[in-house]
Amino acid sequence: MPTPPSCLPAVRALGRWLPALLLLGPVATGRAAQDPLDSLRRALGTYQQRAVAEKLFLHLDRPFYLSGETMWYKVYAVSRPQAFSAVAYVEVLDQANRPVLQAKVPVRQATGHGSFQLPASLASGVYTVRAYTSWMQNFDPAYYFQRQVTVATPRTAADGPATTGPDSVAYDVQFFPEGGQLVQGLRSTVGFKVTSGAGTGVGAQGRLLNQAGTTVASFQTLRYGMGSFSFTPEPGATYTAVVALPGGRVLRRGLPRVYAQGYVLGLEDDDAKPLTLTVRSTSARPETMYLLSHSRQQVALAAQAQLINGQATFLLDRTQLPEGVSRLTVFNAEQKPVAERLFFRVPRQQLVISARPDKPQYAPREPVRLAVATAGAPALPAPGASLSVAVYRLDSLATGPTPDIGSYLWLASEVPGTVEHPEYYLTATGPEAAAATNNLLLTQGWSRFRWEDVRAPTPPAFPYPPELYGPIMRARLTQVGTTQPAPGLLTYLSVPSRIIRLQSGLSNAAGLVQFELPEVYGPGEVMVQTNPRQDSTCRIELLNPFSERYPAAPVPAFVPLAQYPADYTKRYFQQQVQRVFANPARGRYRLPPADSTAFYGKADETYLLDRYTRFKVLEEVMREYVPGVLVRRRKDGFHFMVVDRINQTTFTEDPMVLLDGVPVFNLNKLMALDPLKIQKLEVITSRYFHGPALYSGLVSFTTYKGDLEGFPLDPRVLVQQYEGLQGQREFYAPRYDTPEARRSRLPDLRNLLYWNPSVTATGSGAQQLEFYTGDQAGRYLVVVQGLSATGLPGSTSFTFEVKQPL
Repeated sequence: MPTPPSCLPAVRALGRWLPALLLLGPVATGRAAQDPLDSLRRALGTYQQRAVAEKLFLHLDRPFYLSGETMWYKVYAVSRPQAFSAVAYVEVLDQANRPVLQAKVPVRQATGHGSFQLPASLASGVYTVRAYTSWMQNFDPAYYFQRQVTVATPRTAADGPATTGPDSVAYDVQFFPEGGQLVQGLRSTVGFKVTSGAGTGVGAQGRLLNQAGTTVASFQTLRYGMGSFSFTPEPGATYTAVVALPGGRVLRRGLPRVYAQGYVLGLEDDDAKPLTLTVRSTSARPETMYLLSHSRQQVALAAQAQLINGQATFLLDRTQLPEGVSRLTVFNAEQKPVAERLFFRVPRQQLVISARPDKPQYAPREPVRLAVATAGAPALPAPGASLSVAVYRLDSLATGPTPDIGSYLWLASEVPGTVEHPEYYLTATGPEAAAATNNLLLTQGWSRFRWEDVRAPTPPAFPYPPELYGPIMRARLTQVGTTQPAPGLLTYLSVPSRIIRLQSGLSNAAGLVQFELPEVYGPGEVMVQTNPRQDSTCRIELLNPFSERYPAAPVPAFVPLAQYPADYTKRYFQQQVQRVFANPARGRYRLPPADSTAFYGKADETYLLDRYTRFKVLEEVMREYVPGVLVRRRKDGFHFMVVDRINQTTFTEDPMVLLDGVPVFNLNKLMALDPLKIQKLEVITSRYFHGPALYSGLVSFTTYKGDLEGFPLDPRVLVQQYEGLQGQREFYAPRYDTPEARRSRLPDLRNLLYWNPSVTATGSGAQQLEFYTGDQAGRYLVVVQGLSATGLPGSTSFTFEVKQPL
């Protein structure tokens, strides 16, 4: 645990210590100066309107894969006031945080879905699947959705671990004073967490010793390596914790620094009494303390209390706090934050999903009929809910947990790091569950922002814009030979195609320019250039749209289940059989219908050159068939002049000339192109505004293939491979609805029986889903996740049996 950088009081934020006496800007005047609570409430509300919090959840089809298999997933997006990003970035990372697979997934109406074909060469290991939006890159990467999955190769059991991870016995112990600090003479509660090198909680017990070696407190973990204890720090004392770990190992760790002055918090949660938050201070001077409770972009409660004889008490009605995690921040009389605490109210509102099969046991190749329905609280129909369903076989390898969307959105996404078994805190009851929840909030509490940003006179800059309609590509323009930005340059981005797409943008003071590509799917090329008549020396660099920041969270090492070597072999055999007998069309990407209209809409003049006598020289084509474009020769070569039909005149400036959507500024090269390669010519006979650009008419040539037909581009044009939005694969599952199909000798050894990311609850009754079992007997798990139209999450799961007939 880092030591606070100064002797000033501190609050814990983003898992670190921050000085509490923050510079919050000049003191407010007028009404805000007379009402500090209103000033704080307004400042936080204004900030959170700008810093909208987005969350993503991924429903993965299963927790265990073989290399070469397909990973299916569905994206659920949640934000306040509403989901607005139209693109989710999904990655599979190895243990060194190197991306092995990446995709841009379109998000429509807060959901999207996609898949990854895991390479057959992928090494065995524990991989991290993470998802985020461009907007989320403005904040800590710990907010990204993350889930760990296991991938094995065929020889995993025989060869042993293929990768190495953190030392599983490299234990760590961290201590977290309640409210943020230890102050001498003030009794404090301290949360602690004991973890292995893999980041999982470890049971332990220990003693707290002062500098004389005297035991002042004893402690032990309760659940998942977490616990708490209380003691009163003495003036001038230092404290060391002696922790006894499994296997007889002992760790000695120092406690965080003890301050001579400051504030401490104490939260008492007794269902029979109001929620009590007590503030204690070393100062005997009377002072007004302020409390602000905020959750999910909204201020829920504001109160003030007098600090008398070093103590102030806030009595809170817990029913006024929203469900889920609330942040209780205490400010002193100068409106400076001095302590913070988290509180969790178990959510009662949820999307209730009921799913039941028509019977508990099936024979091979028999239809399974699921009835899926949704309801809200209290038991009202929840129409419009979007659901996803996965059905896979349970065996010795598929033993990993299945995270549910409710526990993630309500809890796991609100605290840093990995929350082990977050569903426990939403479902367990009783004193032990309450104590375990309190320990979690003590040890994994954070703030989503810094209060100095909230109170700053100028709003913070967010470099990553929200992608409202599609992916945004950013480029940096720098002066040749230096890293100095090149501002104010008109820049063009094009995607060569028969569908004419062109984007234009003006580089800002930092040399950055951005383009929106809402309808580009799959792999291809993009071309970025400036007008060489304006600038011919700048350097263009496309920026990586994927995040290059990673939270400091350990990934467990992959340890193959050596006691089950036959299971690895069996799974590999099943995979190979399925691959050999797979439908040839299986796994192909399907792209949505594309709008073939050019970015400029319907042209004023269109010429399909096959309808005319074909000339061998483009100059003759232009002079004979295109009266709206005048061809002129000057000292530097060819020029076009477009006839302005509206004003009955001719533009004196060159028009924008395109070849398959790519700007061409050297008409001498274009006029040397074989006109037999050109299918269509379109002309805009008026001025055309295109973003920051203004064209004196527009002339667009389209080739038969839409690939420039070997046209020699200017060497200054940046040509780069680009992966657009991911298309959709259709999940293939055989049907045995005819006697011939049931008698087929083709083996069906599928491990994943069913995947459907597009189930929609109508509210008018249960949805009927149908799929067929394969040839493998065993127990199968059905997992249903969903999100209502109002943002309520829900999930359910159950199992059924497949048995061979006697």
